[in-house]
Amino acid sequence: MLYLSEVLLQNHELESFEELVEVIEDKARAGELFFQMDVRPPFPDTPEGWEDRLEAAFAVANRR
Repeated sequence: MLYLSEVLLQNHELESFEELVEVIEDKARAGELFFQMDVRPPFPDTPEGWEDRLEAAFAVANRR
């Protein structure tokens, strides 16, 4: 199970929501099957529909 809080802790160098999306896609491609969004990303550019955006990035990358 991939938790968003763990991703943020392990990648403290991230500076934007777009960088976070790339990391989530990479994790999905690496074989993660489940993704839990347990915190809100702390970036100023985090969009309103951030949950949908991250879930879509995870799901699409997981199918490739």
